[in-house]
Amino acid sequence: MKKKLPWPKKPFLLINALLIFGHLATNCQSIDTNKMQHDSLPAPFETKSAKNFSKVIGWADGQTPVAPPGFTVTKFADGLKHPRWIYVGDNGDIFIAESNTVLKGILKIGAKISRKIKTHHYGESANRITLFRDANKDGIPEQRFIFAENLRQPFGMLILNHHFYVGNTDALVRFDYTIGDTMLHGNGTQIVSLPTRKVNQHWTRNIITNKEKNKIYIAVGAATNIANKGLGNEIRRADILEVNTDGSGEKIYASGLRNPVGMDWAPGTNTLWAAVNERDALGDELVPDYLTGVKESGFYGWPFSYFGQHEDPRMKDQQRPDLVKKAIVPDVSLGAHTASLGLVFYTKKAFPAKYQNGAFITQHGSWNRKQLSGYKVVFVPFANGKPAGPPEDFLTGFIVEGSNDSEVRGRPVGIAVLADGSMLVTDDVNNTIWRASAR
Repeated sequence: MKKKLPWPKKPFLLINALLIFGHLATNCQSIDTNKMQHDSLPAPFETKSAKNFSKVIGWADGQTPVAPPGFTVTKFADGLKHPRWIYVGDNGDIFIAESNTVLKGILKIGAKISRKIKTHHYGESANRITLFRDANKDGIPEQRFIFAENLRQPFGMLILNHHFYVGNTDALVRFDYTIGDTMLHGNGTQIVSLPTRKVNQHWTRNIITNKEKNKIYIAVGAATNIANKGLGNEIRRADILEVNTDGSGEKIYASGLRNPVGMDWAPGTNTLWAAVNERDALGDELVPDYLTGVKESGFYGWPFSYFGQHEDPRMKDQQRPDLVKKAIVPDVSLGAHTASLGLVFYTKKAFPAKYQNGAFITQHGSWNRKQLSGYKVVFVPFANGKPAGPPEDFLTGFIVEGSNDSEVRGRPVGIAVLADGSMLVTDDVNNTIWRASAR
């Protein structure tokens, strides 16, 4: 007999949650969901839910991730503390957010027992941003500065209208900023409060602006796997929020996205794309993470359904058939439990033509799969603003071959393209940034 998920203790929270989902159902009526369902997906619980936390062994001297022929991979920087996200300013300054998952109480004890802290270095967060400058563009930064400290699990960054924005886990914060500054001063101004209840499973807050630079989009992941603590704890979560640059005018741009992280605009279009982590504990092949064009007011299923209208059996007692009917099928499957995080469209000319205008996605790697998946950077070709082929490997070598599928060298997270067309990728468990360039 399946255990029922808990309902909110405060009824008004549940009412607010249902009102939000009902509002989204109304707004989704114009969304085109006439895509083929992925009926090849296995049935829920076809395989037993696994716990397979990889052991990180690091890279030997001179060893690097492996790129396709014609590319060179070098170490751009090291000595960081859990580098997560990358932002590149218009002047070429490279900002690295150093932050980490923080486990407390019973979660911390459980993580120690399961090796999760030991192998993935959870527990402490540097809560800072480091600035690198590579003035001569030779792939070796000459200068390094501590740009900001005492933040709250910083992640997304954005320079806009003489301000530097930081996506802390609990707020969007704005600082005064002049191009070339090597340090932020003061505590900044909180312009949007973001939800962080006691359970804050998906804590990252990526941010991006639009072409007009008058809006900011904030990716806010779900608090839990499938609303385990009740829908009232998921208000303004599993969403992409849209606000004005001063924090006003907030609205839900899209919803039902369990954990949207990477965001970017498809070249030549006004379509926002996102890399999304889907739910766990339904089996080895469920549920695929995905890359999708994000439709305004669109609903993508979480927590009631996945990959379109596949109902999650664990939500049986809380199902919303009206919303399930409107759930949009994502555009590109990225594989189950790959933890696809970073996303960037390649708009430079240094890489071969096949990569131009396509999407690169970092995959941090699985824990809920018998055989490891992810732990690489993949590429999705695009043509005319649409996916033009399945994902293919770009940076590999993170999984140690012959290790009985348990050892990895590193885990890619953030990704960005520099002005010279080279690409940076953070490896958070090795405190390293890798640079891929075309020969």
